[in-house]
Amino acid sequence: MFFVPLRRPTLVRATTLLCNLMEPATTASSSFRGSSRLAALAQQLRLYKPPPPSSPSGDEAEEQRVDQESAGKVISQVGFQESVTSVSRDPERFRPKRAAVLICLFEGEVGDLRVILTKRSSRLSTHSGEVSLPGGKAEEGDKDDGQTATREAEEEIGLDPSLVDVVTCLEPFLSKHLLRVIPVIGILRDKEAFEPTPNPAEVEAVFDAPLEMFLKDENRRSEEREWMGEKYLIHFFDYKTGDKEYVIWGLTAGILIRAASVIYQRPPAFVEQSPKFKFPRMVDKNTCMP
Repeated sequence: MFFVPLRRPTLVRATTLLCNLMEPATTASSSFRGSSRLAALAQQLRLYKPPPPSSPSGDEAEEQRVDQESAGKVISQVGFQESVTSVSRDPERFRPKRAAVLICLFEGEVGDLRVILTKRSSRLSTHSGEVSLPGGKAEEGDKDDGQTATREAEEEIGLDPSLVDVVTCLEPFLSKHLLRVIPVIGILRDKEAFEPTPNPAEVEAVFDAPLEMFLKDENRRSEEREWMGEKYLIHFFDYKTGDKEYVIWGLTAGILIRAASVIYQRPPAFVEQSPKFKFPRMVDKNTCMP
């Protein structure tokens, strides 16, 4: 069973910036065509409100160095929810470039909720062969995050945007290089109508996995690392389907842990442990710091 909690307004009011970021995308039709369970899920997700940003501590504004972004696509070893940081509280100082990824859900044959994932081409110069969600940086013509995510999904795996009902956006995530990534939740009305056609220049394989997997401690391992003076855990999920084996980790795993927590209304069965973000002294092409 999957469901989304309805929170009291006093607990979910965010800053103007985050409210603007979280406006549900309008790419999809307002009427949902699919199973009754997915229709109920879509209705609940449309009512989802993101948590407000956390209050900053005294040292969170300390300036630190940030490495340069190594790739244009939305994939990173590290990625954290923006609401647990203080960087978004000063929009005049912190204006990262924007991207969106599509969490495309559908109901599996046994009634489980599944998410579509991709394996990046092994011919790519950066992050080759790694698992990611369809998505990429926003373009000037995109009217909202939903359009960014569905446009990228069509370009990468041939997913027709008309097959996807975009129902909500989760809170932004920040990549290691401070690219603001918006997870867009969409529901695939008719799985049979989708025939993956991977763009060979970007995608090597398209597969799906059970969303609830990202709340379980099974087939999961973690490593403790340090970044900007803070220790954190990076999670790896080992997944096998047919004769193929995949490792889902980093930013992709972090986003899916959050999506599963929202939909199933329970925390993961393991400690996430994220570091605190700090304002960087040096920035890259994804961030404007006037």
